[in-house]
Amino acid sequence: MARLMIADDSMFMRLMIKNILLDLGHEIVAEASNGLEAVSLFIQHSPDLITLDITMPEMNGITALKEIKSYKSDAKVIMVSAMGQQSIVIEAISMGASDFIVKPFDKDRVAEAIQRALKI
Repeated sequence: MARLMIADDSMFMRLMIKNILLDLGHEIVAEASNGLEAVSLFIQHSPDLITLDITMPEMNGITALKEIKSYKSDAKVIMVSAMGQQSIVIEAISMGASDFIVKPFDKDRVAEAIQRALKI
């Protein structure tokens, strides 16, 4: 299927997303624990899609999204947010994020967002 990357400062959240994506048949090419690492690994691995947490250390997801989009304007990015971050999500979508997933999430919502972003 697709080559995906996960960026989240929570190891537990990365594992949850990774298991869902692997169950859906996707390949995980990289995992990042902060926004700075996410940008670097995105450039290095050029994944088909990245899930990007909004609240991360060193560089937040919004800034990482800007950096990724400046490197590759058609990058497919799904933002991952906690409840109560709607205004930030709207900002991310206006900056070119493909979709967003609200934590806690379920497999069907993740699958739907991935399929829509990749137009599978």
